[in-house]
Amino acid sequence: MKSAARIEAFLEMMSAERGAAENTLSSYRRDLEDASEAIGGGLAGAGPADIRAYLDDIAARGFAPTSQARKLSAIRQFFKFLYAEGLRGDDPTGTLDSPRKGRPLPKTMSEAETGRLLDRAALEAGKSGSDGDGLAALRLHALVEVLYATGLRVSELVGLPVTVALRDDRFFMVRGKGDKERMVPLSTKARTAMRAWLAARAERPAFAESPFLFPASSDSGHLSRQVFARDLKGLAARSGITAAKISPHVLRHAFASHLLQNGADLRAVQQLLGHADISTTQIYTHVLEERLVRLVNDHHPLAD
Repeated sequence: MKSAARIEAFLEMMSAERGAAENTLSSYRRDLEDASEAIGGGLAGAGPADIRAYLDDIAARGFAPTSQARKLSAIRQFFKFLYAEGLRGDDPTGTLDSPRKGRPLPKTMSEAETGRLLDRAALEAGKSGSDGDGLAALRLHALVEVLYATGLRVSELVGLPVTVALRDDRFFMVRGKGDKERMVPLSTKARTAMRAWLAARAERPAFAESPFLFPASSDSGHLSRQVFARDLKGLAARSGITAAKISPHVLRHAFASHLLQNGADLRAVQQLLGHADISTTQIYTHVLEERLVRLVNDHHPLAD
């Protein structure tokens, strides 16, 4: 079996047995095909020296340590699969060290900046008419309110089913990574913004049959992440916030950071974000440390 066929078999296993999302599968495919092209004779027959040379090559090409580590992780998973299936008698990645990765703090926004962004979105939605621009303003208001209220991943947000808005509940279930479901909260403002968008959406016959809350004439049938990211940057600029500073992921980080700053438990934030492992959520420990310092300085009798 050639390397290409073994890569296909690996991806089929990841999809069928582990429920890997389409984005995850595409990332694995890119990384494995890149490695296979770079290694003479293909990836499936590579030895430790071949893979080490490939890692040196991508480092020389300027890939960040995080990208190098991701590529090595894909290769490790691939060889574990080959070994488990009896297609190889060894795992050539067993002796390789992962590239050292830093732990950069996530970009986030202050509560004041987030408030300005939401206020601007509400203002524009309140002035909206029934034309295309008015519809876009109502949609953007609903998107940013729901994102900040729930901390959803952008792919989860744009792919929300319309039933979320029809129920008008304070909580709803979302299907996230690995096809796992979790419960997320909806603020009063988010529910109000969704109702306004739902009313405007109902006036568009083209949207009547769509199962998505934010339908669009795209291959997926719903608003794309790229369009939302572009609209969000435009809103930030109109709010007096540097557009380069904001993205949907930054708003997700703001949701988590602001919860922790105001006393939320790290485990609760882990569940809300849909992180499988608490170590992923621990990028926010700097927020907890700041809160503890403030707590001691404000309340300890011997504090200056």
